[in-house]
Amino acid sequence: MESLPPAKSRHGCQVQNQQMPWSRMLLGSLIVFSCLVASVSSDEDYYKLLKVSREATTREIRQAFKKLALIMHPDKNPHDETAHDKFLKVTRAYEVLKDDDLRKKYDKYGEKGLQDEQQGGGRYESWNYYRNEFGIYDDDLEIVTLDRGDFDAAVNSGELWFVNFYFPRCHHCHELAPTWREFAKEMDGVIRIGAVNCGDNNRLCRSKGINSYPSLYIYKAGMNPEKYFGDRAKESLTKFGMQFVKSRVTELWQGNVFTEIEAAFSSGVGWLITFCADSGDCLESQTRQKLAGMLVSLVNVGWMDCSTQAELCDSFEVTTSTTAFFPPGSSLKNKGSVLFLQSLDTREIYGEVMQHLPDLEALTKETFQSKLAHHRWLVSFSFGQKTMASHEYKKLKALLKAAHIQVGKVDCLTDSELCVSFYIQKPCIAVFKGLGIHDFEIHHGKDVLYNIIAFAKESVSAHVTTLRPENFPSDGKEPWLVDFFAPWCPPCRALLPELRKASIQLFGQMKFGTLDCTVHERLCSVYNIHAYPTTVIFNKSSIHEYEGHHSADGILEFIQDLVDPTVVTMDPDSFAELVKRRKHSETWMVDFYAPWCGPCQALLPEWRRMARAVTGMIKVGTVDCQKHHSFCQGESVRAYPEIRLYPQNANRRDLYHYNGWHRDAHSLKVWAVGTLPRASVDLTPDDFRNKVIGGKDHWVVDFYAPWCGPCQHFAPEFEVLARMVKGSVRAGKVDCQAHYQTCQSAGITAYPSVRFYPHLGTKKRDQGGEHVNSRDANNIADVLHQRLQQATKKKVINFRKRL
Repeated sequence: MESLPPAKSRHGCQVQNQQMPWSRMLLGSLIVFSCLVASVSSDEDYYKLLKVSREATTREIRQAFKKLALIMHPDKNPHDETAHDKFLKVTRAYEVLKDDDLRKKYDKYGEKGLQDEQQGGGRYESWNYYRNEFGIYDDDLEIVTLDRGDFDAAVNSGELWFVNFYFPRCHHCHELAPTWREFAKEMDGVIRIGAVNCGDNNRLCRSKGINSYPSLYIYKAGMNPEKYFGDRAKESLTKFGMQFVKSRVTELWQGNVFTEIEAAFSSGVGWLITFCADSGDCLESQTRQKLAGMLVSLVNVGWMDCSTQAELCDSFEVTTSTTAFFPPGSSLKNKGSVLFLQSLDTREIYGEVMQHLPDLEALTKETFQSKLAHHRWLVSFSFGQKTMASHEYKKLKALLKAAHIQVGKVDCLTDSELCVSFYIQKPCIAVFKGLGIHDFEIHHGKDVLYNIIAFAKESVSAHVTTLRPENFPSDGKEPWLVDFFAPWCPPCRALLPELRKASIQLFGQMKFGTLDCTVHERLCSVYNIHAYPTTVIFNKSSIHEYEGHHSADGILEFIQDLVDPTVVTMDPDSFAELVKRRKHSETWMVDFYAPWCGPCQALLPEWRRMARAVTGMIKVGTVDCQKHHSFCQGESVRAYPEIRLYPQNANRRDLYHYNGWHRDAHSLKVWAVGTLPRASVDLTPDDFRNKVIGGKDHWVVDFYAPWCGPCQHFAPEFEVLARMVKGSVRAGKVDCQAHYQTCQSAGITAYPSVRFYPHLGTKKRDQGGEHVNSRDANNIADVLHQRLQQATKKKVINFRKRL
């Protein structure tokens, strides 16, 4: 057969006539695509453009881009004709790598996997923007920059957070920034100070109800967020924040000192006491309060006034102002058991006290199994080293007490055999879930307290297991979702909390596990894993790779599609039966694709989402042109993916080709629904008055304006709604630009507005109707259905009353 010349595609893959080698197949079923993690098949490597490593965090990527922007910006290089193009490339690299979903596509498929994404239209900001407004808090160590991936984990950790929601172009945000930095230094260790860039995290800010900048909120688990309305002076911010620090400082005197100390010692809690005498320096009131907040549940903080309690201070051998830490069981008689502190600095005192607190409970090979058999534990695996972070871990016991999680440590230098049995090769945190020593999950998030606490609480409630060769699901007896990942990969780390959420939703239906490919390279190579994360569902003999957004909802949708597929997988015979010989009332959309094609893989989750959106209106299918190569040639498919629509009530040979630039679910749905006969009707003022207000049908009406972008976006959704309620509710549209008076009399103040006009047996109805606060067809249909049920019940009750 004569080979076809390669076809050009604007943003697809050319047809390749040769078959792909079997080495690219995952167990003969799952294709894992050919872009290696180490090399991207594009002219430019985005990581090299930004001069960052593949392990770079979003913050590091933002910092690197800002550094390059200040040097490469065309405003600073007016005589360089290539400056514009060079800076566009760097800007594009930043836009992709800062977004977890785009970064995953790029890592896996290179630029080909991004060709459906918006390119920004060749726009960028001025040099002054990058110098003065971009990444306000990226260089401030005391301020935690939060994004949608770690915001919930932070504010639900149990620690106290004060968060600044800001926008880069907001003048007041920039005025606040120097004060916020000083405030963060002042509160370091007492309150976590955070910042959210609402320019980069618009969806997160909207979900938190942020509608002005800067917006300052206090967060703590178990309480509603508290907004700050005061002036923006550091003293006012401190006063507001400290009122949420619930720890207390106790004044000690002859009547309470010994009972207070003995009660604390019996609970394993020590005392930090500052003695205030006529000479020397004692800790100021605010310093004492801060230390109480920093050491809450670990150490009690008190002070003693030696001018009124002279004899008591003498009994403590205090002659001048000083501060001392009394560990549980200590006394002045035991030389060296009491720690006298020379510093007046809050952080220095905190550091010295933390070092003298008892270490985590040591677990050994002999005690490990019995201790962990029936209790939930967080275990710190170390290799002999002690850092300030390991001292911070001492807080975990108190912070996880309410979650009934015990805390311990294993030294892998002395118990190497135990660590080897868990394939632990470097310091880490693991949570054992109370079901024995083999059901555990390793923490791969930030090595900071709030992230570890959130992980521990999530992990014991979720059902995700760290996999090893010994427990890898190879027998096919139960359905498993396995996430093949690398800990250095930021999109991998972003996916892990979402897996935990999904595992709770699917408990009893599917098991979840993660496999670290940096540790288990051989096992990952058996499954031909080359890109991270690669998430695979093993369902007996069937194997499916997850391609979708890094969210629990995305995973649940994908699994729902596997159980109840909305997309029909076609071969030549089924295509002929279902499409070519379709009923006159049927419309089909078909995606002709090749598994090795990056844009095809990027389309898959959107194709499934679109199929669910048009269920009942349009049937949706796919044809694998690698498997059915000759058939696709016979159908004149020359580039992948090729999307075709086969319309109803037409010659069965008729078809439409999708030539739109964007292949997201909404764009595809708009195009597809636009080919169908309309289910809604346009209403004139007379129609509205006679049919809607004066008629005997139930109506749902979309009031819109032709120039309104949200109206255009909603239009296909309204058509979907019209088809969903056809037969029970009529659907109409009123153009408020053409019929302004009608819309004004109906009380319409914003577009689009959806109003429901039920017929309740009366002749005349309220022109304003009943407002429906949704733009989702399913939600609106549910509202209409519930409203009609209520109306029917009311009619029955009234009828019975009349009888």
